[in-house]
Formats: sequence, C-alpha cells, structure tokens
Amino acid sequence: MAVVLRLQRIGKRTQPHYRIVAIEKSSGPHGQPLEVIGHYNPKAEKDKEKVSINADKLDRWVKTGAKPSDTVGSLITRARKAAKVVEQK
Repeated sequence: MAVVLRLQRIGKRTQPHYRIVAIEKSSGPHGQPLEVIGHYNPKAEKDKEKVSINADKLDRWVKTGAKPSDTVGSLITRARKAAKVVEQK
C-alpha cells in the first residue's frame, strides 16, 4: 500500500477549496482518503489563511513513508514559513 499526500478538490466551480489528504496512490481523485491533514484555500488573502496543516498528522504520515506531491510539498514549506513568521512576532 503506497500512501501519498495530495490535494483533493472540494467546493463550487468558481470557489476552489482543497483538502490535503493522505490517500492510497491507486485511488482516484474522488477516492476515500485515509485521513484529512489540512486545508488549502487559494483565494484567501494571507498565507496563514491559505494553508492550514495539522503538523502532528503530517509528521506521523511522513514518518510512515507517505510521499507528498510536488504541490503539497511546496504548500508545506509555505505553511511552515508562515508559522515561523507568526512565532517571531
């Protein structure tokens, strides 16, 4: 069972919203996810509002061997960078 971290689109046609999910690689785009790790709202104004990821769930899945997609990988770095900025203030 190969698990990947990828985006799963939800929302209306003109209002995209995505879930960051842990899902089997062989599942289709609308397959049942193993776990929802976070959310991504591309229409939000600030990075802090765009990406919200549960760090504990993310670390657990990465430790068990789940591979993030390219897009999810860049969203993870963006979320961590936004969290550092908030901690420094």
